[in-house]
Amino acid sequence: MTGNSLVHYPKLLEITQKYDLVIGIEVHCQLATKSKMFSSSKNAYGDAPNSNIDPTCLGLPGALPTINQEAVDLAIRMGIALKSEIQNVSVFARKNYFYPDLPKGYQITQYDRPICFGGEIILANGKKIGIERIQIEEDAGKNIHVGECSLVDFNRSGVGLIEIVSAPDISSPEEASEYLKKLHSFVVNLDISDGDLERGNFRADANVSIKPKGSKILGRRCEIKNVNSFKYIEKAIAYEIERHFDVLESGGEIQMETRGYDSDKNITFGQRSKESAKDYRYFPEPDLPPLVVTKERIEKVIKEMPELPETKAARLVQNYNLPEYDAKVITATRINSSYFESLLKLTEGKIEAKQISNYFMTDVMRASKIIAEKKGVSIDDLTEVPVPLEYSVSLLNLQASGTISGRIAKDVFEEMLETNQSPEEIVKTKNLIQISDDTSIAKICEQVLLENPNVLQDYLSGKEKLFGFFVGQAMKLSGGKLNPGKVNEVLKKLLDSRKTN
Repeated sequence: MTGNSLVHYPKLLEITQKYDLVIGIEVHCQLATKSKMFSSSKNAYGDAPNSNIDPTCLGLPGALPTINQEAVDLAIRMGIALKSEIQNVSVFARKNYFYPDLPKGYQITQYDRPICFGGEIILANGKKIGIERIQIEEDAGKNIHVGECSLVDFNRSGVGLIEIVSAPDISSPEEASEYLKKLHSFVVNLDISDGDLERGNFRADANVSIKPKGSKILGRRCEIKNVNSFKYIEKAIAYEIERHFDVLESGGEIQMETRGYDSDKNITFGQRSKESAKDYRYFPEPDLPPLVVTKERIEKVIKEMPELPETKAARLVQNYNLPEYDAKVITATRINSSYFESLLKLTEGKIEAKQISNYFMTDVMRASKIIAEKKGVSIDDLTEVPVPLEYSVSLLNLQASGTISGRIAKDVFEEMLETNQSPEEIVKTKNLIQISDDTSIAKICEQVLLENPNVLQDYLSGKEKLFGFFVGQAMKLSGGKLNPGKVNEVLKKLLDSRKTN
């Protein structure tokens, strides 16, 4: 158990006085390939149902699978990122079970000889979560329930996946969420997957159990299937741990089973008894040869890999003198890092990186949080930044050029989100251009001094900290339109002249 890993779950903190929490995560990640895993059908989302199908993904007699080499390279890329051991030879297998969206009656996957063994993810507090294996497999189709009828769309059937299986090293819901977020940042930053959680392109199964504190014998586990939200995986695991505790403390026994999660009720529910490996009758896929990965191929994948999030964060610190914290937040997701680096590029070095970072981490990320809350998801579940890039560039340039003040920029940002107008339109329509000429500023500052004679007398008597009061009043009187730097200069001159007099 690590430091404050149960800070949001007081009941679980109580449970850990008597039990150890044991959690392992299996992630299914859809690969960003042009075609399916074992056939040439298009891998695309949003097309008409059953339009991207072929004899192979439908399991028709005589249709033979072939290995998608692009998918293999992406699996190798994931293994390299997680410091896994890439296997020189791996083998595909048939996993036999019946389900309406599995037309062949089996899934082509990997079993005892997957493409990767081992690896790790390191959490922020330094704890290592081991990776047991990474295997390549194909996805099933999608059941669509309409009233009392069930329809099946086979467009997704046969799309390539990697399954990433962690060791049971996770010991709290919050660690599970952090582990998944970091894994997600790898797959999206390395272009392995778009990681779209809403579409199920990155989904997790959590194996949860508890055991008497210090015991070496693991408790019976239950698997929570197909959770596609960082927020919900935490809640589902927390609920399941409490359920295990209540069952055991009342003298009952945990039954190994597969469970679903109802996010509306925040409960898990039984779906079916948990299968074992023998239930699936694994055997080597007879229509596919062993997959051979050479040292040269691994080196080629390494050479062509995009930047890892840690590498990107280090580059932002090194090249732009950003604080490490800023860099880590910005590079946590591909959409954030891509957006931020686009801002750097499009402002052409005229604005300091730290200023852009401040804008991004306050205004933009706050807007993202608002949108996420409206959708009922985590901010990390969003698939795009909700502020148009060109609007952000425009707003930053308007402030940097002195056209508007920082105070006005905040108001323009809020108006921009509400109306979707461009910053230029808002500034022009509302006449928000910053006042920078000394004469106009002096006139407003004189008015402030005349309207606050007692404060002025206190200042002249030695209470020079009141200078900020005069600046604030001048900004308020002008509606935030004065150039703050100029206000300081002009006020200083006016006050110094009164001291002399």
